[in-house]
Amino acid sequence: MVSTSPAFDPDLPYRRSPSVALRPEPFGALVYHFGTRALSFLKTPELVEVVRDLDRYPCARAAVEAAGLAPERRPAYLRALAGLLANGTIEPTRSDTARNDADTEERA
Repeated sequence: MVSTSPAFDPDLPYRRSPSVALRPEPFGALVYHFGTRALSFLKTPELVEVVRDLDRYPCARAAVEAAGLAPERRPAYLRALAGLLANGTIEPTRSDTARNDADTEERA
Protein backbone atom coordinates (compact mmCIF):
# COMPACT_ATOMS: atom_id res chain seq x y z
CA MET A 1 0.00 0.00 0.00
CA VAL A 2 1.31 3.47 -0.89
CA SER A 3 1.04 6.12 1.82
CA THR A 4 -0.59 9.40 0.83
CA SER A 5 0.33 11.20 4.04
CA PRO A 6 3.26 13.60 3.89
CA ALA A 7 6.56 12.51 5.39
CA PHE A 8 7.27 14.00 8.79
CA ASP A 9 10.12 16.52 8.82
CA PRO A 10 10.90 17.82 12.33
CA ASP A 11 12.35 21.00 10.86
CA LEU A 12 9.02 22.07 9.32
CA PRO A 13 6.07 23.75 11.07
CA TYR A 14 2.96 21.81 12.09
CA ARG A 15 -0.26 22.39 13.98
CA ARG A 16 -2.92 20.33 15.71
CA SER A 17 -5.58 19.51 13.15
CA PRO A 18 -8.69 21.67 13.55
CA SER A 19 -10.66 18.39 13.34
CA VAL A 20 -9.05 17.14 16.57
CA ALA A 21 -10.09 17.74 20.17
CA LEU A 22 -7.89 17.04 23.17
CA ARG A 23 -9.40 16.09 26.52
CA PRO A 24 -6.85 16.35 29.32
CA GLU A 25 -6.46 13.28 31.52
CA PRO A 26 -4.04 12.52 34.38
CA PHE A 27 -1.92 10.33 32.06
CA GLY A 28 -1.92 12.84 29.17
CA ALA A 29 -4.99 13.28 26.97
CA LEU A 30 -7.68 11.59 24.94
CA VAL A 31 -7.63 12.61 21.29
CA TYR A 32 -10.82 12.59 19.26
CA HIS A 33 -10.74 13.16 15.50
CA PHE A 34 -14.13 14.46 14.35
CA GLY A 35 -13.45 13.57 10.70
CA THR A 36 -12.51 9.93 11.20
CA ARG A 37 -14.27 9.51 14.58
CA ALA A 38 -11.07 7.86 15.82
CA LEU A 39 -10.14 7.96 19.49
CA SER A 40 -6.49 7.78 20.51
CA PHE A 41 -4.28 8.74 23.43
CA LEU A 42 -1.38 11.04 24.17
CA LYS A 43 0.43 9.14 26.89
CA THR A 44 2.36 11.93 28.62
CA PRO A 45 1.52 15.47 29.72
CA GLU A 46 4.64 16.66 27.88
CA LEU A 47 3.36 15.26 24.58
CA VAL A 48 0.03 17.01 25.19
CA GLU A 49 1.92 20.27 25.69
CA VAL A 50 3.89 19.77 22.47
CA VAL A 51 0.78 18.98 20.41
CA ARG A 52 -1.26 21.78 21.97
CA ASP A 53 1.45 24.41 21.39
CA LEU A 54 2.90 23.08 18.12
CA ASP A 55 1.76 26.04 16.03
CA ARG A 56 3.57 28.49 18.30
CA TYR A 57 6.97 27.32 17.10
CA PRO A 58 8.77 27.56 13.76
CA CYS A 59 9.18 23.79 13.61
CA ALA A 60 8.30 20.58 15.43
CA ARG A 61 11.86 20.22 16.74
CA ALA A 62 11.62 23.64 18.45
CA ALA A 63 8.28 22.69 20.03
CA VAL A 64 9.81 19.51 21.49
CA GLU A 65 12.84 21.43 22.78
CA ALA A 66 10.58 24.10 24.34
CA ALA A 67 8.73 21.42 26.31
CA GLY A 68 11.85 21.05 28.43
CA LEU A 69 12.49 17.42 27.57
CA ALA A 70 15.92 15.99 28.21
CA PRO A 71 17.86 15.64 24.94
CA GLU A 72 17.83 11.84 25.11
CA ARG A 73 13.98 11.84 25.25
CA ARG A 74 13.46 14.14 22.25
CA PRO A 75 13.83 11.51 19.48
CA ALA A 76 10.95 9.49 20.98
CA TYR A 77 8.74 12.58 20.94
CA LEU A 78 9.65 13.34 17.34
CA ARG A 79 8.73 9.75 16.43
CA ALA A 80 5.42 10.23 18.25
CA LEU A 81 4.78 13.38 16.21
CA ALA A 82 5.48 11.43 13.02
CA GLY A 83 2.80 8.93 14.06
CA LEU A 84 0.40 11.76 14.90
CA LEU A 85 0.95 13.21 11.43
CA ALA A 86 0.21 9.83 9.86
CA ASN A 87 -3.08 9.50 11.76
CA GLY A 88 -4.21 13.09 11.15
CA THR A 89 -3.84 14.45 14.68
CA ILE A 90 -1.35 17.04 13.45
CA GLU A 91 -0.86 18.54 10.01
CA PRO A 92 1.58 20.81 8.22
CA THR A 93 0.80 24.48 8.62
CA ARG A 94 -0.79 26.18 5.65
CA SER A 95 2.38 28.05 4.76
CA ASP A 96 4.26 24.75 4.67
CA THR A 97 1.55 23.12 2.57
CA ALA A 98 1.68 26.01 0.10
CA ARG A 99 5.49 25.74 -0.07
CA ASN A 100 5.27 21.99 -0.76
CA ASP A 101 2.67 22.59 -3.49
CA ALA A 102 4.91 25.20 -5.11
CA ASP A 103 7.88 22.82 -4.99
CA THR A 104 5.79 20.11 -6.68
CA GLU A 105 4.68 22.52 -9.44
CA GLU A 106 8.30 23.60 -10.07
CA ARG A 107 9.38 19.98 -10.57
CA ALA A 108 6.50 19.24 -13.00
